[in-house]
Amino acid sequence: MKKILFAASALLILAACNRFATQVYEDDLTLPLSEESADSLHMAITIEYVTGGIGTGAMAAINHTIASQAFDLEEADGTLEECAAAYRENLIDLYLNENDGKEGLSSWEDQLDGIFMPDWDGKKNYTLSYYSFRGGAHGIMTVSYLVFDPKTGRQLTEADLFQDGYKDPVAALMREALQKAMAVDEEFQDMVDMEMVTPNGNFSLDAEGITWVFQPYEVGPYALGLVTADVPWESLKPYLK
Repeated sequence: MKKILFAASALLILAACNRFATQVYEDDLTLPLSEESADSLHMAITIEYVTGGIGTGAMAAINHTIASQAFDLEEADGTLEECAAAYRENLIDLYLNENDGKEGLSSWEDQLDGIFMPDWDGKKNYTLSYYSFRGGAHGIMTVSYLVFDPKTGRQLTEADLFQDGYKDPVAALMREALQKAMAVDEEFQDMVDMEMVTPNGNFSLDAEGITWVFQPYEVGPYALGLVTADVPWESLKPYLK
């Protein structure tokens, strides 16, 4: 009986070790500009990253890409935690230096969130959301989609999904999808520069198809906000590898 129980326990432990595991890095800071000032810097970081369940090399590659994208680095030098700490210190220095002796509004907001989204066909979807306010009429919100192959840790690109020559026909599908989605609001539809609606590498995958996202100002004025084009797999099928 003891041998049977031990075997069952071992299987449970093995299953747990093979399960994709993540952890969340969090940092929250409110820094007054000075003792006399009501203005302040508010920074909030919440970044999910991989801690187990895949190969060590793949895990390192995914976390390296997340850190590079999240903290706007050409190459992430160090762990995600180290990159986040450096980002925090650089932001503090930038805030204090740029607002030294400045008149008027001097409060900044900096919010960064990264989270794994539901998988599709074994691929790992990840979303980075960033909000920045530096004074003025409004802040700016951006969203970046990352898709990973968990076997290698490599970030997938459109070239991994599509055959050569895909850009023009897929762009036409994206424009068609966007026009349908905006049909109820002609004012917003008229704001979109449809020629700019092309595959931009910022996409996520799900059971329905591929979603591309465009940042404010990328395909039209700020009033448009984030613009998404959802194209179903059935329409994309002729151009997929």
